[in-house]
Amino acid sequence: MKTILVAEDNDSNYILMTYILKRHYQFLRAKNGLEAVNAVEAGGVDLVLMDVKMPVMDGLEATAKIKETHPDLPVVALTANAFESDRQLAMAAGCDAFLSKPVSSEKCLEVISKLIGQ
Repeated sequence: MKTILVAEDNDSNYILMTYILKRHYQFLRAKNGLEAVNAVEAGGVDLVLMDVKMPVMDGLEATAKIKETHPDLPVVALTANAFESDRQLAMAAGCDAFLSKPVSSEKCLEVISKLIGQ
């Protein structure tokens, strides 16, 4: 079973993501961007769901650092900001896809499946 790193500092958003993922994927949690970078470096991650606004290191900076060493690892930006400029910033940082919160389970699983399968 593939493993998804959920980089999310908000507990209720993390619980929602685990509910969406639990039947299809294993998952890990990072509560900030630095933890996300470290988790990817530790290995075993097939995809990252990256909250954009987090403490210590934001999701865009974390994505850029992850992509430096793991350019083929898919990263999906998750943000409450659904403006086109936010999507462009996420893609410029190296994100492979962009989902706005609240995330629908169907859309989330569809994006993940396109990037890594099931």
